[in-house]
Amino acid sequence: MLLTNYQTDSFYDEMFSEEGGIRQSYHILKSRIEGMDDKELLSRKASAEKALLSLGITFNVYGDEEEEERIMPFDIIPRIVTAYEWKKMEEGLKQRIRALNLFIQDIYGDEKIIKDGIIPAEIVYSSSGYLKECKGLVPPKGIWIHITGTDLVRDGDGQMLVLEDNLRCPSGVSYVLENREVMKKTFPELFASLSVRPIYDYPIRLRGMLEHLSDKSNPNIAVLTPGIYNSAYYEHSFLASRMGVSLVEGTDLTVRDDKLYMRTTKGLKQVDILYRRIDDNFLDPKVFRKDSMLGVPGLFEVFKKGNVALANAPGTGVADDKVIYSYVPDFIKYYLGEDPIIPNVPTYLCSREKDLNYVCENIGNLVVKAANGAGGYGMIIGPVASQKEKEEFVAKVKADPRNYIAQPVLSLSRIPTLIEDKLEGRHVDLRPFILYGEEIYVMPGGLTRVALRRGSLVVNSSQGGGSKDTWVMG
Repeated sequence: MLLTNYQTDSFYDEMFSEEGGIRQSYHILKSRIEGMDDKELLSRKASAEKALLSLGITFNVYGDEEEEERIMPFDIIPRIVTAYEWKKMEEGLKQRIRALNLFIQDIYGDEKIIKDGIIPAEIVYSSSGYLKECKGLVPPKGIWIHITGTDLVRDGDGQMLVLEDNLRCPSGVSYVLENREVMKKTFPELFASLSVRPIYDYPIRLRGMLEHLSDKSNPNIAVLTPGIYNSAYYEHSFLASRMGVSLVEGTDLTVRDDKLYMRTTKGLKQVDILYRRIDDNFLDPKVFRKDSMLGVPGLFEVFKKGNVALANAPGTGVADDKVIYSYVPDFIKYYLGEDPIIPNVPTYLCSREKDLNYVCENIGNLVVKAANGAGGYGMIIGPVASQKEKEEFVAKVKADPRNYIAQPVLSLSRIPTLIEDKLEGRHVDLRPFILYGEEIYVMPGGLTRVALRRGSLVVNSSQGGGSKDTWVMG
């Protein structure tokens, strides 16, 4: 039996307690696994992988010399979250998004949080995500952050923590939706026996949220993609198709008389809402990067005049900054008068002399990250780094302390994962997706990313990670 020799080791295991007993939420799953012989389980894994391959869910790895498209590895052992656990996570995420939206509105508005000394002005202004061009702007309905993917981790004590916020162009929701469809076919009898909350309506909710940004009764929506060579192009195409809206590139759009239009076979058609999947700096070569071939000349002026809604709004990237992340608990208290429901991971700011000294002296015990790094790049995990790597990274940090943070190495929780022909514990995180429209909606579950390499804490697909379906119980 695949579970017979399963070892939890010294980590928090989400399926088994420290004493080796099964956690309540996993009882039915364990019984189902034990009711199958090893050959049947492996056969179902192969069928699931074949189904994903046929769907063409691929991603590209930047810097890969072969530039080949890859299928994200998928594990068929689901992650299960109880209704009680989910209620707290959902409330905490809604609280966080409200506070972040108020922060972004404030720093581009009256700057009260800076004047009141909650966050230093230089921290905000020196962020690469801060756009001075957005000063004084108020986006449609006062919403800046329409789509968010917030990364959560469970530490060695089982406590859920916020690892980082992704507010610019968060990706991964297409994997969540496709993983669910594959799992329903892989374990139809198990799925039928459990009350798993549905997620199929996310594209409908996404479209409804976007429509809320316009006062028109039937606004024209388009998804702006950098093109087929982007690592998340599959997702751009997938979401546009599921929403029933146009997928466009910058060359498909033009600005006329302070309005945005898309070129069609029947002439120009005005675009009212643009779900953009390109970064701020590439949106408009007249305002930001002059060499951008991905955006639309004049787009930012159309946005400023209120003739098009952009989701997410330009300027939201300031809250993706990992240095500013460390202040979010303060934002929650300042704007909402509440304590954070989900705490941050303890964080050292290298811009503070005391923290810098500590980080440089203890880099072997820390994870050090670039403030705007992503995809598992621009970081070092001290305990597994060589002496040379640590010395080189210390030099980088000392040369530019504002742009680095450090955190303790967390003993991320683990979940049984089918590795070749046996079940082994692998570390995971969770990226729930949040939509901010007329109300705030949190998709029940999200993308569970799993570090498939033994002992690895890096779950990113670009670094060899895979994914699991996440089941929130009714």
